[in-house]
Amino acid sequence: MPSPTGARQERSLQELYADDPERADALAWGRRGTLRGGALAAMGAALGAAIPFGPRMPGGLLPAALAQTPDRAGGPPVLRMGGKAPLLILGDRPLVAETPETLLNDEVTTAERFFIRNNGQIPEVPAGDPKTWRLGIEGEVATPLDLSLGEIEARFPPVTRRLQMECGGNGRAAFIPETRGNQWGNGAIACAEWTGVRLRDLIAAAGASPDARFTGHFGADPHLSGDPARQAISRGMPIAKAMDEDTLVALRLNGAPIPHIHGAPVRLIVPGWPGSLSQKWLTRILLRRDPHDGQGMGGTSYRVPVEPIVPGSRNDGRDFTDMTSMPVRSVLTSHAHGTRLPAGTRALDLRGKAWAGDLTVAAQHVSVDFGQSWRAMDLAGPANRHAWQVWSGRVTLPSDGYFEIWYRATDSGGRMQPHAAANWNPQGYGANPISRVALLVGA
Repeated sequence: MPSPTGARQERSLQELYADDPERADALAWGRRGTLRGGALAAMGAALGAAIPFGPRMPGGLLPAALAQTPDRAGGPPVLRMGGKAPLLILGDRPLVAETPETLLNDEVTTAERFFIRNNGQIPEVPAGDPKTWRLGIEGEVATPLDLSLGEIEARFPPVTRRLQMECGGNGRAAFIPETRGNQWGNGAIACAEWTGVRLRDLIAAAGASPDARFTGHFGADPHLSGDPARQAISRGMPIAKAMDEDTLVALRLNGAPIPHIHGAPVRLIVPGWPGSLSQKWLTRILLRRDPHDGQGMGGTSYRVPVEPIVPGSRNDGRDFTDMTSMPVRSVLTSHAHGTRLPAGTRALDLRGKAWAGDLTVAAQHVSVDFGQSWRAMDLAGPANRHAWQVWSGRVTLPSDGYFEIWYRATDSGGRMQPHAAANWNPQGYGANPISRVALLVGA
């Protein structure tokens, strides 16, 4: 914008990054990928504090505090629903809401803090006794089952496990260019205590045939269109995962009846794999010879490239593979992004969670100097297989100013969270980059 004297007035660095990131990089970063002195001062001014580790900032990196796009600067709207914490609404048709990382501090996720992911309409609350709800096991079986929940409870041994459940698109907002779907941060995750019966016990009672190699799942949620002939979602899995000891037909959440919004009176829990397999309002399980062909199967749905594709390109998913075990990820629950701390703060006690699908987490590290050095955190073991793990530890800061907490997990197979979202795909599955939280000390 011209000044009153006619001279061109340069925009602030923050405005440049919002409107013209290429020009901002050219002005801010030298040829060797280090911050120009003037740009470092400008960034500090935009942040409202000096950047003690500024010279160690990787080339081309925008501080996390400045990295929000203008349309998201105010943040997503907050859910106001009885029985639910203030989750972040990512979509209202269907209803989708994310749990802020700081609300995931409990070792067992409460129903109030459990994220919401729907694919269709929320069905009406069933009238009468929930124990009369019926579940069928059909298809490649010797004896099809049609059981009420009361019969299931009386006939099969109960099981209680702490189990992680994570949306397949968790972390989607990290992909560049942006992909289709709800732009999740890291909060499409929960680890609650589920009580129910093992799916494998139901399958054994039905007498699975040797040809039963896959499942198909069906629920009572209507399609968004209201067309009764269409499914909201109907996914399936290989029989080996169905027979896993932690795959449950769940009847209770943290010792109480499952809330309606989370699939009451009965749902599947398929821990460690995409949450779309954990069918809510469960009515039927079909055993099949071939992979299921319901809504949410095939093409690019819950599938990722076997070989990398060009980010932003079109692809029909023909050469993709189904998502199975979710990738390693961690969250920081002790400090929110944008936290301001008193002047003189020199030590931070950090806490968070980490998980790795079917695997466990072997290590958790934190950096406060833009990844130049990393400090190992204390890492507890899981309460049981498929439960997340608590990590904690202390870091020190050299002075007041602007800092970023970078945190990353490494799974039991040696795979570490990458610095940037990898294996871009059209629907944005599997993004698990290192996360960054901005802090201001004494500002």
